Amino acid sequence: MGTYKCCLIFKRRFRWNDAPPPDDVRALFANHSAGGGPHMAADGLRAYLQATGQDGDVDMERLVEQIRQLQGRGGRIPRVGRALPLLTVDDFHRFLFSHELNPPIRHGQGQVHHDMAAPLSHYFIYTGHNSYLTGNQLSSDCSDLPIIRALQRGVRVIELDMWPNSSKDDISILHGRTLTTPVSLLKCLLSIKQHAFEASPYPVIITLEDHLTPDLQDKAAKMVLEVFGDILYYPDKDHLKEFPSPQDLKGRVLLSTKPPREYLQAKDGNAATIKEDAKAAATDDAAWGKEVPDIHSQIHSATKHDQREDDDDTDEDEDDEEEEQKMQQHLAPQYKHLITIKAGKPKGTLLDALQSDPEKVRRLSLSEQQLAKLADHHGTEIVRFTQRNLLRIYPKGTRVTSSNYNPFLGWVHGAQMVAFNMQGYGRALWLMHGFYKANGGCGYVKKPDFLMQTDPEVFDPKKSLSPKKTLKVKVYMGDGWRMDFTQTHFDQYSPPDFYARVGIAGVPADSVMKRTRAIEDNWVPVWEEDFTFKLTVPEIALLRVEVHEYDMSEKDDFGGQTVLPVSDLIPGIRAVALHDRKGIKLNNVKLLMRFEFE
Repeated sequence: MGTYKCCLIFKRRFRWNDAPPPDDVRALFANHSAGGGPHMAADGLRAYLQATGQDGDVDMERLVEQIRQLQGRGGRIPRVGRALPLLTVDDFHRFLFSHELNPPIRHGQGQVHHDMAAPLSHYFIYTGHNSYLTGNQLSSDCSDLPIIRALQRGVRVIELDMWPNSSKDDISILHGRTLTTPVSLLKCLLSIKQHAFEASPYPVIITLEDHLTPDLQDKAAKMVLEVFGDILYYPDKDHLKEFPSPQDLKGRVLLSTKPPREYLQAKDGNAATIKEDAKAAATDDAAWGKEVPDIHSQIHSATKHDQREDDDDTDEDEDDEEEEQKMQQHLAPQYKHLITIKAGKPKGTLLDALQSDPEKVRRLSLSEQQLAKLADHHGTEIVRFTQRNLLRIYPKGTRVTSSNYNPFLGWVHGAQMVAFNMQGYGRALWLMHGFYKANGGCGYVKKPDFLMQTDPEVFDPKKSLSPKKTLKVKVYMGDGWRMDFTQTHFDQYSPPDFYARVGIAGVPADSVMKRTRAIEDNWVPVWEEDFTFKLTVPEIALLRVEVHEYDMSEKDDFGGQTVLPVSDLIPGIRAVALHDRKGIKLNNVKLLMRFEFE
């Protein structure tokens, strides 16, 4: 029972009741209980697990004991002789509503199931941008803590910007020509070594933006060798004809360079745009962040620049190339030898940069706007380039608040390294978190076959496709907010009015959001609503789930979110845990949902 104040002197009381098992849960229980009776034996539970595609060889005694522990004060599960305890329909419901025992995705943390023996170019790789920043791009502190958090989440590409320190005798990591405070290179390297393989055994790639003199490059090389020792991988030849595989590189650290001066990409906008973006970010205090723009709007925005701006972009590319050539000419020999993944832009247009050399592979970096411009007319060329080479996409320079962009523009074109500001939050970053829950959360997701095909033709991202698969989702109910939030967190005068938003993030034809009705004055909302999604590219589609609390007079309150890879969803009734704005799992909040594929 909960008591709320009303009109200062009156009080309203609301009874809090647990919702009973949905009818679908009761029907499942009846199908697997002995003769449709009131109890389910261990064999019935095993039959249910096998029928829903789960491991029927699970230790049933241990599982039943775990279900018993979910009861709390609900009493003991009855036994018959020496057999395992029998389950009631309430026990079965508690099992289905347990995220730990009945998760929504097929392979949990660490359970890798993709082929990991293909070259690196065959994988999407969990990639960070300016990994050392604790906040915005202009004035936040630089630290090794964001690097540690990223590695613990499974990020596999860490970016470090190297600059001479104030006395020119050591190396600092900072965002150049800004007010960010530096952190030492050595501290970052030591933290990378300590935490590199906590979440995943697969290789960590350190992307270096190099602004060092040759003597400091030599010092950096010695530092890298001393810190990483035998786990540092570097080839015995100048150029690779094909990248090694994640399997071959397990437990190893690699170095990659990128052209310096990338921070000057703020030319993609102007001073007024930067101020406008910063102001918008400051005033947009919606608890769940801005909606992610679709791919079409990204391309349209990037291609509407006038010719003068295009000329500026071209000149800058040439400046970058000239700077890169000078840097390569003066690289310290030992430093140059340690670089496994070499990067750079060939002189010429952006389209020229997509030319592939059959004798060597490389990595190309493009801003999100450069990618959008190329994608408007040259999508197949981008896909072809990424079949052998690595493509890294980074946020435009006007994202001074460390916001992010729609990652699907990169993924649908085969870009392996879609670099994100991991220290922020919002819907775009939620998509990134969800995408890399696939393949056991190891940070490497194998690209679907259609992105690697050359016969009969290379995949065209702009081509209209027919639906391949239909995903049916049912949202039954939710619970856990009363344990994770204070009684008046959502409303001072009554229990919350929750509603759920459910949808798909993916290619434009698949992307959609739908919502349930709001359930008034209830901490345990029961929606029992169905949704159907037709998917043209299910291989990279993500299921989005959000819960909000309806507020008639103000902005709706945020109640949790999660994003799940459609390719790894387990059919059947599942418990779906929700996360906060920063992607951290809430202790108790979860939804009961059902997934079906046709």
